[in-house]
Amino acid sequence: MIPISWYLLLSGALFSLGVIGFLIKRNLITVFMSIELMLNAVNLSFVAFAHELNPVKGQIFVFFVMMVAAAEAAVGLAIIIAVFRARATLAVDQIDLMKL
Repeated sequence: MIPISWYLLLSGALFSLGVIGFLIKRNLITVFMSIELMLNAVNLSFVAFAHELNPVKGQIFVFFVMMVAAAEAAVGLAIIIAVFRARATLAVDQIDLMKL
């Protein structure tokens, strides 16, 4: 049996990698993937706590978070494609939608 602390350490490491990727990278796709990594790290901690405490509520909450993440991924990728078509770049520093 793996202790819950290992799952929480892995979740914390994944979340930290997501934050670092979000702060350092300048490509819109990598920023988007970093946000998804942070969301999945939180899901891992929810599943670890739900497994440890044995309620079904935690797993149901994770299911709803995954549904929101899937919708967010679809909408986010559509926005990224629209920005790329309008600006021909995915560099975060060069995207300014208020200027033509």
